[in-house]
Amino acid sequence: MGAFDIICGILLILSAVFLIIVIMLQEKSANMNSLTGASTESYFGRNEGNTKEAKLARLTKITAVIFFVLTLAVNLVNVYVK
Repeated sequence: MGAFDIICGILLILSAVFLIIVIMLQEKSANMNSLTGASTESYFGRNEGNTKEAKLARLTKITAVIFFVLTLAVNLVNVYVK
């Protein structure tokens, strides 16, 4: 086990724990407008990207991408470097 494996292993654990925390912070909202395709023309509808939920959703996507890229990198290095 080399230094790359140790560093990536630690980063994988940290990103997995962070991903779990970010997912747990999100609130589950069941909105009928999303089912019917209706749009919301309120203040909150227009500024949807600036809300806490939007930021948490964006952070979840970024963390998930980091997690999967690290996982693929570790596996590819272990397969092709040996």
